[in-house]
Amino acid sequence: MSVPQVARKIVTAIPGPKSEALKAEHTRYVSAGVGQGMPVFAETASGSTITDVDGNRFIDLASGIAVTGVGNCAPEVVAAVQEEVAKLTHTNFATTPYANYIEVCKKLDEHTPGDFAKKSVLVNSGAEAVENAIKIARKYTGRSAIVVMENAFHGRTNLTMAMTTKSMPYKQGFGAFAPDVFRVPFSYPLRDDFGADGAAAAKAAAAKIELLVGSANVAAVIAEPIQGEGGFIVPAEGFLSGLAEWAHAHDVLYISDEIQAGFCRSGKWFACEYDGVVPDLITTAKALGGGMPIAAVTGRAEIMDAVQPGGIGGTYGGNPVSCAASLAAIGIMEEQDLPAKAAHIGEVVESVLGPLVDEVPAVAEVRGRGAMIGVEFVKPGTMEPNKELVGRIAKRTIQEGLIMLTCGINGNVIRLLPPLVITDDELNEALAVLKEIIVEESAK
Repeated sequence: MSVPQVARKIVTAIPGPKSEALKAEHTRYVSAGVGQGMPVFAETASGSTITDVDGNRFIDLASGIAVTGVGNCAPEVVAAVQEEVAKLTHTNFATTPYANYIEVCKKLDEHTPGDFAKKSVLVNSGAEAVENAIKIARKYTGRSAIVVMENAFHGRTNLTMAMTTKSMPYKQGFGAFAPDVFRVPFSYPLRDDFGADGAAAAKAAAAKIELLVGSANVAAVIAEPIQGEGGFIVPAEGFLSGLAEWAHAHDVLYISDEIQAGFCRSGKWFACEYDGVVPDLITTAKALGGGMPIAAVTGRAEIMDAVQPGGIGGTYGGNPVSCAASLAAIGIMEEQDLPAKAAHIGEVVESVLGPLVDEVPAVAEVRGRGAMIGVEFVKPGTMEPNKELVGRIAKRTIQEGLIMLTCGINGNVIRLLPPLVITDDELNEALAVLKEIIVEESAK
């Protein structure tokens, strides 16, 4: 590797001896169904780096799947958690409420799209947020059918598995799944017949809805503004707005799943803003908590209030410690203008990796918004997904001191989700390493 180690520090074989020992215990005591994406075990983290138990330091290009957008162990988040945990660990908000739950809901009202009265419910995870959004939509409309997109990922609960496209590993052997879920094509400019014509893609999706279920039976259409697990797919301009316009013309709710793309990740507070979409309901999680577990459904007040008291919520939803972390994380986003920093990261990544589309036959596309960038790989001379090459690249990156994830319905996309506070020096070092690996592995 020709790139000097500066932010990175590799001092043992990967994995090192302590990670090897923990791997044996992982195999012995942890369900194989959990899996382990990296062969190393984290011990500490700070900003945009993670240090493993053997003292190897890695540049973090994953952010715990877009969770630590404000950085690993952000000092403001750590201080807020430490202060809150000494005051309240749990009461259950529906039993004995507390102020910072309300403060998080106020911040959600302030930052989510829409110039109208909004209300929120706080829950624990993205999948739980999606489930509650569907419950709310069905209650408000009196309808049951839910329309989802091809390549979508919405979670691993029974309902959200039904809403998720990819079978292996998310759905295999877990059925039967929840009914009344209907799937229509998402705009995939690299591969679909519509290319950059998002309006035409939206019309085709709407026609498919009418054919499959009929608009009169649909409670909600839900879409990720940038598909995450499906491959970091950015729909063509006009697709999301066309879908939302169709929904509102037929009294169907439009739900934006911003669990991965939201809270500054895309270069805006929420990715649906790029297409001018104002959703009726929006689901958030991941970066909302700055590393602590919290998620939310936010929407028009009259929709959120359609549910009977006690119909939504849960024991741990909006835990006071997680709420404290969330308020600290949102404060960092505001004070450091993280949407602008995300946009800058995207420009740097595009400048380094974008030329590979013309230079490396296996690189089909570099796409994304802000600090949410995917690189799709194909077998040279074809559009056939190249999962095997992506596997080799991913294996090399960890050896060279990068923590990076893959995605895609066919497993042929690498995704970059660095903390939004990553420095230019750290980012440029990581990109230089990644570019060298892509060029070398693609030449084999």
